[in-house]
Amino acid sequence: MTNHDLTEADVNRRRFLAGAGAVGAVALAGCTGDETDDGDAQSSIGQIGSGREGRGLPGGTPISEMPDLSGELTVYSGRNEFLVGPLVEYIDEQYPDLDLTVRYASSTDHVNAIINEGEGSPADVFYSVNAGSLGALASEGRTQAVPDDVAELVREEFRTDQWIGTSGRARTVPYDSGEYDAEDVPSDIMAFPEAFDGDLAWAPSYGSCQAFVTAMRILEGDEATREWLEAVVASGATAYNDEFRVCQEIADGSVDAGFTNHYYIQRVLDGSPDATIDTAFTEGDAGAVFNVAGAAVIDTATDATLAGNFVRHLLSAEAQDYFARSTFEYPLIPDVDPIGDLPSIDELDVPDVDLTELSDLEATVDLMREAGVDV
Repeated sequence: MTNHDLTEADVNRRRFLAGAGAVGAVALAGCTGDETDDGDAQSSIGQIGSGREGRGLPGGTPISEMPDLSGELTVYSGRNEFLVGPLVEYIDEQYPDLDLTVRYASSTDHVNAIINEGEGSPADVFYSVNAGSLGALASEGRTQAVPDDVAELVREEFRTDQWIGTSGRARTVPYDSGEYDAEDVPSDIMAFPEAFDGDLAWAPSYGSCQAFVTAMRILEGDEATREWLEAVVASGATAYNDEFRVCQEIADGSVDAGFTNHYYIQRVLDGSPDATIDTAFTEGDAGAVFNVAGAAVIDTATDATLAGNFVRHLLSAEAQDYFARSTFEYPLIPDVDPIGDLPSIDELDVPDVDLTELSDLEATVDLMREAGVDV
C-alpha cells in the first residue's frame, strides 16, 4: 500500500498502521465478530446521503446513478441489524419493484447454513462482518465471481475475485491524551508492555483482539507471541469484556492505553468530543489489523445480475458515507473520508498478510491460554 507524504505535524500527532485481517470461520466457537450493541449507531434513514454537521455530501457514485434493483432478492446478513438495518431499509425503499428479504444471524451461522442448504439455498447475497467467513464460503465453492465493474470500485487488497470488502476497521492504540503525547506511545507493538510506563487495557476474549494476536503469530511466530502475551499478563493489564469499554475507561482516566478497533475511539468522541482520548498507530507490524466487512454473490443466486447490483449499492456514495458517520467504519471507496481526525486508507501502512489468513482462531486461543490469558 502506498504511503502518502505527511506533514511533520501529522507525523508527530500519530503513527500509522493497519494490518489486513479478518475474524470468523466455519464452526469456530467464540468467533462471532464485533457486531455488538455496545456502540450505538447514530443513524436514521433520513440522514443517509444528507451529510453531517461539518461534513459535505459524500463523493463516489450515488444510488441514483446505479442500476435499478427489481425482482426477488434474499440477503443473508452476518452484520447486526442494529448497525446496518437502516441502510438496508433505505436501499429497499428506493425501489418499489424490489422484493427484499434479509435474514440476520452470525456470519459463521450463515456460512454453515448456505453449505448445508446446498443447491436449494434461498440466499442470493452473503453480507459478512469479516473476510474470514467470506473466504470460508468461497473455499467451499459456494460463491461466484464479483462482476468486474463492481470489483474495480475497491482496491485489490480488500477483495478477491469471489468477494469484495464494503467497509473496514483498523486496529489502533487508544491512549489518554491528557497524560501522554503521541511520541510517548511506542511505535512498535512488540515494545508493549515493557516500553510503555502506563496502565494497559484490552479485551482478549473479543474476536478482533484474537485476530490481532493471530496476525502477530503469523508475522512474529508463536514463541515471540507467547512471550508478548506473557508480558502483557505480567504487566497487570486490565481485561474488559468489550473494546468500547476499554475506550471508555481510557477516556475516564482509569487506564492509560489499550488495543482496540479504531471506531470505538470515534464513538466515545462522538458522545464526548472533549474526552481526553486519542488514536495512535504502530508501524508496519501486527499492532493493528484492518478487518473488512464484505459481500459475495452465492453460486446458486436466482438472479446473479440483481445480486451483483445489490452488492454494488453497498459501495454507493450513500452507503459508504453511512458506514463512515453512522458505524464509524472506514469507507472503502476513495471519494469518502472516514469520520474524525484519522488517516485515510492511503496513509495506512499495511503488513503483507492475506485477509483470510486470520480466520482460524483456535490455535491463537490455545496459545493465549497457555500464556495465562483468561479467554
